[in-house]
Amino acid sequence: MASALLGGKERSRCPACGFVLWRNPAPVGMALIEHENKLVLIRRNEAPLAGYWAPPAGYVECGESVPEAVRREAHEECGLEIELDGLMGVYSQAAVDVLIVAYAAHSRGGTLRAGDDASDARLFDAAELPRQEPPATGTPTDIWFYGVVTETISHWRGARRPARNLRRSTP
Repeated sequence: MASALLGGKERSRCPACGFVLWRNPAPVGMALIEHENKLVLIRRNEAPLAGYWAPPAGYVECGESVPEAVRREAHEECGLEIELDGLMGVYSQAAVDVLIVAYAAHSRGGTLRAGDDASDARLFDAAELPRQEPPATGTPTDIWFYGVVTETISHWRGARRPARNLRRSTP
């Protein structure tokens, strides 16, 4: 690979065939799930933020939509079947190679359990959400993801839960 100026940016390009290596962020779907009138959080087993509490989230795979990935990841990571209530936000940062699409959701079946990529899964009401210190060290992804997790679950610190307040239809 050689470097070439394309679209105003330096990009990797094969001098033999002209192939350009486009670096695009990978989409991640996240669900803030209401179950039994509480918020579902998992304790992450893997980076980013291994050991921290966070909403279930994971990469969108080829052949599925973002909503399909969110439902799949929720089932894999916490054992719940969910219905999406509405888009909460889309999060990106130039220094990070992922883009997070966060949804409010509620459970419609399943049994809460720690699954894929989770060492624990628990329910938290607004008064008992875990207070987590920012990572003292870590990658830019760890630090950014901490901010996204903190922002999305902060909606639960008040008396009203966002899943019911943000209910909208989703495609």
